Amino acid sequence: MSLSYKLIYNSKEHSGPMRLAGFMSGSGTNIIKILEKQRECEKREGRDPFQMIVIFTDTKDEQKCQAKAIARREHIPYICHDILDFYKKRGHKNKKDLSLRPLYDSQTVEELKDFKIDLIALGGYMSVITRPLLKAYPNRIINVHPANLLIKEGERRKYTGAHAVAKAIRAGEKYLYSSTHIVKEKVDYGNVLMVSQPMKVELPKDISLEYLIKEENLERFRQVVQLNQKRLKEAGDWLIFPKTLKMISQGRFGIDDSGRVYVDGKLCPEGYQYRE
Repeated sequence: MSLSYKLIYNSKEHSGPMRLAGFMSGSGTNIIKILEKQRECEKREGRDPFQMIVIFTDTKDEQKCQAKAIARREHIPYICHDILDFYKKRGHKNKKDLSLRPLYDSQTVEELKDFKIDLIALGGYMSVITRPLLKAYPNRIINVHPANLLIKEGERRKYTGAHAVAKAIRAGEKYLYSSTHIVKEKVDYGNVLMVSQPMKVELPKDISLEYLIKEENLERFRQVVQLNQKRLKEAGDWLIFPKTLKMISQGRFGIDDSGRVYVDGKLCPEGYQYRE
């Protein structure tokens, strides 16, 4: 029977593990957790459903980014395409001009060609992905985001962007979530694949949210956000990202022409709800 959707990765068409590129710009904790899942699968199941083939970074600053150190420790090839150098060579002081980004991403596509990558995992990658990469890896670039991207305000997703945790806490949300999603041109608007279990927001004892968000208390509020974001990484990102990749590698996720997500052959409009 013909399927009404297409698998993100069809494991039956490949003899070996799904070949993964890990993109990162900072500490790489998500990349580390993916590598840990890879080793866990090998130990428990006797095989790797996916394998990190190369680590890619957009920054050469080894104080801020651990890509080179992780790659060396894990004996994985490493590519550094410093985005600030790319912009400076073209007369820009920063990377804000997105009109140049497609050229940068075109060069990245060329650098990845020899690795025959099946999927890209964005593990704290801080550069916007543009059309050349999206075209080279259609529906095969996956990100994890610190919010439930299914929550909407009108037609818009409510908690997108770099400050999603702060937005959610400020809005009075009692629980935080992480989501994995397919990367599209509009940032944080790709198909939601998996949503984590809820994590209760922790505020300082005997201090109200109304007090925290006052102008004079914003430094304290930032500290609260950082604490909850760190907790969410452990309770959300680090669990659902590796599991999403494993399920993709097993041929369990599919997408139809309307952008609807299927899991194990069943329509799953709310994404897969994470469970152990």
